[in-house]
Amino acid sequence: MAFQTPDWVKHAVFYQIFPDRFARTHRHLDNPAMAVTLEPWETPPTPFGYKGGDLWGIAEKLDYLVDLGVTAIYMTPIFQAACNHRYHTHDYYQVDPLLGGNEAFSALLEAAHAKDIKVVLDGVFNHCGRGFFFFNDILENGPSSPWLEWFEVEGWPLSAYDGSRPANYRSWVDNRALPAFKHDHPAVREYLMRVGEYWVRQGIDGWRLDVPYEVKTEGFWQEFRDRIKAINPEAYIVGEVWTDATQWLDGTQFDGVMNYLFAAPTIAFAGGDRVRMDQVEIPPYYPYPALDAAGYADKIEHLIQLYPWEIALTQLNLLSSHDVARLYSVVGEDQASVVLATLLLFTFPGAPSIYYGDEVGLPGELDPDCRRTFPPESEWHQDLLKIHRDLIALRHRYPALRTGTYEVLHAEGDVYIFRRLLGQAQVVVALNVGVEPVALGALALGQQVVAAEAPLSSVFTYRGATWDGEKLHLPSRAAIALTI
Repeated sequence: MAFQTPDWVKHAVFYQIFPDRFARTHRHLDNPAMAVTLEPWETPPTPFGYKGGDLWGIAEKLDYLVDLGVTAIYMTPIFQAACNHRYHTHDYYQVDPLLGGNEAFSALLEAAHAKDIKVVLDGVFNHCGRGFFFFNDILENGPSSPWLEWFEVEGWPLSAYDGSRPANYRSWVDNRALPAFKHDHPAVREYLMRVGEYWVRQGIDGWRLDVPYEVKTEGFWQEFRDRIKAINPEAYIVGEVWTDATQWLDGTQFDGVMNYLFAAPTIAFAGGDRVRMDQVEIPPYYPYPALDAAGYADKIEHLIQLYPWEIALTQLNLLSSHDVARLYSVVGEDQASVVLATLLLFTFPGAPSIYYGDEVGLPGELDPDCRRTFPPESEWHQDLLKIHRDLIALRHRYPALRTGTYEVLHAEGDVYIFRRLLGQAQVVVALNVGVEPVALGALALGQQVVAAEAPLSSVFTYRGATWDGEKLHLPSRAAIALTI
C-alpha cells in the first residue's frame, strides 16, 4: 500500500515543552481560585509541586523559538488534572486553569500559527485520573453509577486512595491514580474519538499519543487515524513507543513514534565511556554499552531499514525527554558529547526534537529532575545555544538533510562518515568521537563524493575539523559537514 505522512513533519524542527516548567506569567493567578502557592522557580523540581509555568508564558517565548529555528511545538499534557505533569486527566475538554485555561490555549495557538509554528498536543487516551468525572461518579455511587462499564471494576469496594487495600479496578501499571479505560466499550471508544476530533477542529496540528501500545482493542488506532485525517489530512499522529514500532507503522495507524531507538545508540556512540549508566535506568532507552563507529553504523542501518522510507522521514527523533535524564547529565556534562550527538540528531532522517533547555545546557537527572525549570539567561551555555542555532539553520538550508537518502561511507574505530543525498545535492558529515586526532585520505569519503565535478566545501565545523581537498583532518572529538 502507499504510505502517506504529513509533508510538513519531514521539514520540521520540534521543541518539546513541559508546560509547568518553561515560562510563567501571573495573568491567570489574578483569579482567587488560582491563588495557589507556587514553588520558587529556581528550586529543584518535586513530584507534586507546581512551578506555575503557563501557556501565556509560552506565547511570550515564541520569538525565542523562532530565532532558534523551531517550527513545531509538542507540549506534554495541558488538560485539567491534579498533578504538575497532567497525565492524570480530569477533563479532556478543559485546558488546566493553572496554565491559563482554554483562553490562554486559544491565544497561544493563534500566536504560534501566525509565526508558522505547528502545535502538537499530548493525548492520554489509555487512562485518566481519579478525578475524571465518569470515574469519580463510580467512586461516589458504586454499582449504581451509569458509567460503571467504562472501567474494569474487579470487586467492591473500590479503593482509589488507600494503598493498604486492593484497588479493585484495572489501572495503568497498577497505579491506582490512573484508572484504565475499557476501550472495547462503544461509548468509551466514541468519547475518546470525539476528544481527538474536537481539538483538531480547534486547530491543533497533531497528537502525540501516550502509551498507545496499552490500547489492545482491535481497530482502535486505525479508526482514530481515519477520523483525525478526515478533518485534517496533514495532522501528525505520533506514538510513544520505545521499541520496534513496526506493528503501528503500517500506514494505517501512526505517522511516526518517539524515536528512542535512535537516541540510545547515538548517545552511546557520542558519549562513549562518559555516559553515566546510573542515569539510563530504562532498558529500552539505553540497552547498549559504548559503541564504536562500526557498532553505531550497524544499529543505524538497521533502524533505517526498519520502517518504510516515507515513515522513516516522519519519526520524532530525540536525545532527551520528560521521561529520561537529560542528555547533558547523561554524558556527565561533557559538552563535546552533547555537540556530537546533536549533530547526528539534526542530520538524521526524521524530525529532530529538542527538549526545552537542552539547547542551553540545562542538566537534569532522572524524573523528576529532568523536568527542571527553564533557566535564566545568565545560566545559559551560549556556545551550545549557538551550535544549536547553527545546526538547525544547516538543516533548514539543505533539503538533503531532510529528505535525502542516508548512506554510511566510513565506519571504523572512532570515525563515522555518512552522506545525505537528494538528486545531485549532498551533505557529507564526518565525526571523530575519539580523543586521538585522525587524518583520512579522500577515499574515506567515498569514490563518488571525491570524484564529483564540484569541490567539497565546509558548511559546519567543530573543534577545528578541516578538509583540504585531499585529506580530512579530524582532531580529538571533532566533526565537520561538507557539501558540493
